[in-house]
Amino acid sequence: MASTLRIRVHIFLWTILAASPVLAENTVGGHMGFAFPIVSTTGDQTTTINHNFGIAFPVGISVKGTGRMFFDLELVPLVQDSPRDVSFTVHPGLLWRIGHGFSAGGRLAFDVNSSTIGFTGVLNKSWPIENSFFKSYFAEADFPVRFNRPHGGPSTNSFGFAIHFGVGF
Repeated sequence: MASTLRIRVHIFLWTILAASPVLAENTVGGHMGFAFPIVSTTGDQTTTINHNFGIAFPVGISVKGTGRMFFDLELVPLVQDSPRDVSFTVHPGLLWRIGHGFSAGGRLAFDVNSSTIGFTGVLNKSWPIENSFFKSYFAEADFPVRFNRPHGGPSTNSFGFAIHFGVGF
């Protein structure tokens, strides 16, 4: 358990160090919204939103510079219906603006109080909002890949698809 925590802390710190040129730049913003896990495949078992409804409430901090790359840290509580479960994921990542309101990148994923780690591919489209505290609204496609390595239990790998909607400020 201590070894897993140590590995997670090291990965998190290396992510921060990799983003340090971005952190030296000038714009800090954030976002909030809601997300729905649409489908997830673990081994030969596929679960859809119809089988097990879940909703996440991601809240993020973005540090953007003058270049295309930016650092984005999401904190994601997820509530699942059956069995009732609440989990929490720390999601640091790097994204790149690719033009016309699109950005793409990836985030590391650390599930708190769990033996699950992984990463998430991200494709985001945003639209500006004029004359408001909120600067934009967005839709995002997320592709989570998770590796569960419980101590004394069977290892599993999963892949999924989720949609995320929200506002940026």
